[in-house]
Amino acid sequence: MIDSEITFRKLEVFLAYMEKLNISRTAEHLGLSSVSVHRALHSLEEGLRCPLFIHKGRNLLPLPAAQTLLEHASQVIEQMELGVQATQRTAGFGEKRLKLGTLYSLTLETIPRLIMGLKLRRPELELELVMGSNQVLIDRLGNQQLDAILISTSDSEIDDHYYDQLPLFQDDIYLAAPANSELSTEGTADLRDFRQKKFISLAEGFATYHGFQEAFQVAGFEPDIVTRVNDIFSMLSLVQAGVGYTLIPGRMKGVYANTVKMIPLAEPYQMRQTISLVFARSRGHDPNLLALAAESRMFALGHLPQSR
Repeated sequence: MIDSEITFRKLEVFLAYMEKLNISRTAEHLGLSSVSVHRALHSLEEGLRCPLFIHKGRNLLPLPAAQTLLEHASQVIEQMELGVQATQRTAGFGEKRLKLGTLYSLTLETIPRLIMGLKLRRPELELELVMGSNQVLIDRLGNQQLDAILISTSDSEIDDHYYDQLPLFQDDIYLAAPANSELSTEGTADLRDFRQKKFISLAEGFATYHGFQEAFQVAGFEPDIVTRVNDIFSMLSLVQAGVGYTLIPGRMKGVYANTVKMIPLAEPYQMRQTISLVFARSRGHDPNLLALAAESRMFALGHLPQSR
C-alpha cells in the first residue's frame, strides 16, 4: 500500500527540485515558499521510509534512491497527465464541441446573440443545439447528454448542490389572441371573461405549461383546450389561424406583433419566467462553459428585466 504522505503534488515538487537542484529556484518556479518545498521533500522521504538526499551546506544532494524515484515519478506524472486529459475528453471537458439545450422560444433572440458572442471568445468551438421542453432538457443534462441548458428556472426544481444557475432575464406572460379578435391590446385581460373560449396549450413539461395551469386555477375554471402541442411556434400558428387563445411569454411579441394580439394579464394572473443558464457545478472549470457563462453574464447585464 502506498503511504498517504506520497502525493502527486509532492512528486511534482520532487521532479522540479531534481531539475533545479536548488530550493529557492524550485520554490520560485512552482510559486511556493522555500519552506513548503523543503517540507514536501522531507515528507516524501517519510512516506518512502528511506532518505533521498544528503545535506551539504544549504543544499540537498540527491542520493541514488532519488535517481530511482526520479525515473518512476516522471513516468507516473506523465501517465497521470495523460489519464486526466483522456478522462476530461470522455466527459466532454474542453472539447471543441459544446452541446447546448434550449427552449424553442429562445432561438429567436437569446440563442443567436449568445452564439455570436461565444464564437468571438472561442472561434474553434462547434455548437450543437438541442431544443426541447423544460423537463426534457433537465433530464438530458442530468444524463450528461447535454453540457448546459437554457431553461425557465421559475418553477423547476434544480438541485443547487449539483448545478450552477446563471439568470439571464425575466419575462412576463401574456394572453395571445387571433389578430382578428375584437380584443384591445390596451389594458389587461381578465381570464374569467374567456370561460367560453377555446384554448391551445403546450404539452406537460414545457415552461409555460405550469403557468397556464396555475393561471386558470386562479380564474376558477378549466379552460376548453382544443389541442396540446410540443413547440411554441406550432401553438402560435394555431392562434394565428383563429383556432383558439393561449398564454405566451413576452419574448415572442416582436416576431408575431402583426399577426397575434398579445394582451397583458390582469393582476391576479400575472406570471414571470426567469430564464437561466444551467450546468453541472462539477464542470465549472471547463473552458467552454466558462466562455458560455461569461457571455451569458454579458447578455444579462445588457438585458434589463422585462415587463413587456
